Amino acid sequence: MRTAAAVLSFVLALATLLVLPVSAAVAAAPLPGGKSTFVVSQGHLQAASRQNWVRLGTYRFAANGTVSAAQYLWWQRYPKARQRTGTVPDASCTTRSGGVSSRPRACEVLTAGGYTAGPNETRTGTYTLAGDVLTIRWKIAQTWTEQWYVRTSPDRKLARLDLKRSTLATHGYGYGSNASPATRRAMSSVRAFPGSLRQDLTSWASGTLVNSGNQPFGHSSFRACASATSCLTYLQPSSRGACQKSGGCPKYGGGTKANVSSIQYYLTTISKSDRRDTLWHWCTCLAMERGEFCYTGNSHVKPLMQIIDDSGAFRGWVGVEASFSTGSRATDMLAVLRISDFR
Repeated sequence: MRTAAAVLSFVLALATLLVLPVSAAVAAAPLPGGKSTFVVSQGHLQAASRQNWVRLGTYRFAANGTVSAAQYLWWQRYPKARQRTGTVPDASCTTRSGGVSSRPRACEVLTAGGYTAGPNETRTGTYTLAGDVLTIRWKIAQTWTEQWYVRTSPDRKLARLDLKRSTLATHGYGYGSNASPATRRAMSSVRAFPGSLRQDLTSWASGTLVNSGNQPFGHSSFRACASATSCLTYLQPSSRGACQKSGGCPKYGGGTKANVSSIQYYLTTISKSDRRDTLWHWCTCLAMERGEFCYTGNSHVKPLMQIIDDSGAFRGWVGVEASFSTGSRATDMLAVLRISDFR
């Protein structure tokens, strides 16, 4: 007959055998840079391809080693027309006179098709960390593995993802913190941001890839709107490379007698309950060539998602360009970009 001590020892041993596998299954995994929520832009951009795509959205990491994504996908295979946002900047930050002015024209801001609705793509996966390398394996029909270098900002409030390799994407940027996806800053905070924002961008147009890095982004030069407070505007007086006679403006562009090479810029909030913003810009001369006040051709639409750090402060954006041509796929304009003070 077993003693009470023997029975207790057997029960404890059995309990250990039962508990250990469960504990191992839910073992805590370190978060990338200690952060749970990332905004991510990525794209497949190859010069010879007409099947390029860009994605923009959020990655959410959990301590059990799982990750989920909610993203917007724009793909040359299924081009989407530009979409109205419903935002028309007021007279305090725009003009209705046209011509040469210090303010952009009073036009309804456009964005990439589908960006005013919810994400059109979700997926889940698992992740691991080995040193400063994050590996993600997505659970989808085809093999999709991503590797990112994880960097932490000097103030420890932000983590950055630099794409190392991916089975599908060629370019990508990511930034994360422990702020919720619903945390965002108003355009007044964006304009008042005290740091220096710089842009890195890889773009595809007409079968050519262009890499542009360390470009200053003059957020403080934008003009605040009195009533349309979700919008900022800026008229760039002239441009060296864009808006030229040889670039689609034979009558009015730079190098002509009129010599108009200004660019109309609009920066607008898409949602007040998440990170979505959008940047819209176009050459003034292109509208003039068509006899239009607001340009209806191939303008640049660049969906953005705000980078927010642990303290809830604005630190820039990750974004993409998804400007599908009204003509052929050969003249689409796609890009993957970041605008940030932590680069």
